[in-house]
Amino acid sequence: MNQLSIRSSSVLKRIMTGTCALASVAALSGCDLAPRYEAPHFVVPDSWTGQTPFAKATPAELQIPVNWWTLLGDPVLDDLEQRAVEQNADLQAAAERFVQARSLVMKARADLLPHFGLAFGASDNKQSADALFRYKGATTATDEFYGGLASWEPDFWSEIRNQVRMQKFAAQEKAADFAGVRLSLAADLASDYIALRGYDAQDAIYRQSIGYYGKAVDMTRTQLDNQAAPRLDLARAQNRLYVAQAAELDVRAQREVTEHAIAVLTNMAPESFHIEPRDNFSFRAVDVSLGVPSELLQRRPDIAAAERVMAQANRSIGVARAAFYPHISLRANGGFNANGFDLAKLANSMWSYGASASMPIFEGGLRRAALQYSWSVYRETRDSYRSTILSAFREVEDEQSRVRLLRQEDMRLKGAVGTAMDMQSMTMTLYKGGLSNYLEAIVAQEAALDARIAEVEVAVRAEQAVVSLIRSTGGGWNDKLLPTPDQTMTFDVLQYGNLHYPKAAGGIAAQPPEQFENLVTGRSAQERMQ
Repeated sequence: MNQLSIRSSSVLKRIMTGTCALASVAALSGCDLAPRYEAPHFVVPDSWTGQTPFAKATPAELQIPVNWWTLLGDPVLDDLEQRAVEQNADLQAAAERFVQARSLVMKARADLLPHFGLAFGASDNKQSADALFRYKGATTATDEFYGGLASWEPDFWSEIRNQVRMQKFAAQEKAADFAGVRLSLAADLASDYIALRGYDAQDAIYRQSIGYYGKAVDMTRTQLDNQAAPRLDLARAQNRLYVAQAAELDVRAQREVTEHAIAVLTNMAPESFHIEPRDNFSFRAVDVSLGVPSELLQRRPDIAAAERVMAQANRSIGVARAAFYPHISLRANGGFNANGFDLAKLANSMWSYGASASMPIFEGGLRRAALQYSWSVYRETRDSYRSTILSAFREVEDEQSRVRLLRQEDMRLKGAVGTAMDMQSMTMTLYKGGLSNYLEAIVAQEAALDARIAEVEVAVRAEQAVVSLIRSTGGGWNDKLLPTPDQTMTFDVLQYGNLHYPKAAGGIAAQPPEQFENLVTGRSAQERMQ
């Protein structure tokens, strides 16, 4: 009975000792040496100085949608934007960079887990019979072995955990970069499309003017034949016609170049892409609700990306600090080894286990330099973050000013167009009646054409400024659309299938590039074969 009590007490002590050891390891593993991280809190203005004519958004108002281009009310643009978002090569490459960053998360996390492996092999060996100091035995022998390997490095100082967190933040940064590429793509496409419609309107104006100038040439030639006008008037009229024809060709060239740019953005070969021209330049009026400046910090992808870079730099300090502490690794291996093929015997078994620890004593300041470097990098990222925010504020203010003033300028030019058209009509009437010379008619014609072209150009710039303003406010994006750190992981520990295309995270999914290789119709090769 006493022996049983002694044995029970011994077992209990072992259990308590093991429990305490595991608790100590768990406590040490939770030691995080990275500084506590919080994004900087900036003091920003309460409102935008260039607010008029835009109203400050209230919580009840609907913010800019992610597919903000639909606000312009152009079905052709809607179709182009949808095609670009689905097929643009640069956007798909950005999605792949996000997938690659997620893979690095899994690679870093692998060091947190024990590593297991198998080893086996065989050899046939023969030694020389005349070798000096040869072992007096058989000259040939075989050696066969198989066994298992295991190793693990306990993460006492959260060095590996901080590396994993850094990779998760890097993946979030790539997700923000993807959102930035998507926003830039949509804005560039909308801006090019607006420019193209502006060229359409200018081309229509030039064609109307060419027709008008052609009639003026005919009228002047008739008056010359009747000796009612000098030859100089005919030369002046023909000159205006030729100049207008040349300008119309220049506008057509600019339109074709812009159309080619749109084709590339939508994953189409330029020679097989065409947008039907439209004479009138008109888009639905859009009023952008800006909110307060502090909301911009959550709306802009580039600000979110800069903040995630800062979070990574913060974790790198913890990694640099962990280098000053002991690193412990555990290893074990075992199996069977014997001459011949009779391995599976207990007598042929072999095993080994052990632990190793390493700790720096003196390295000439190597690790201190690394720690100092990590602190400096972190401070640099905070400076870059502040600079990104200030640049974002400037862009919003710039675009507000452009939209407001360009719209006012467009209204003035519309009035100038009306008066110039009246001048042109009246001077031609006077000239036809012989009450005015043709020089006055030419001046009126130039004023009318210049005013009409200038009005279209300013209208284009105003619409493009609206697009730029939407772009500068994030285009309906916000940082809540970023995947969480845990969502950046792509597979489970024991998952070995479905690795080519991981599940989407943050609305970002990799797609097979083969389906976008038909650059003629924009359809996949499979769809074309069906």
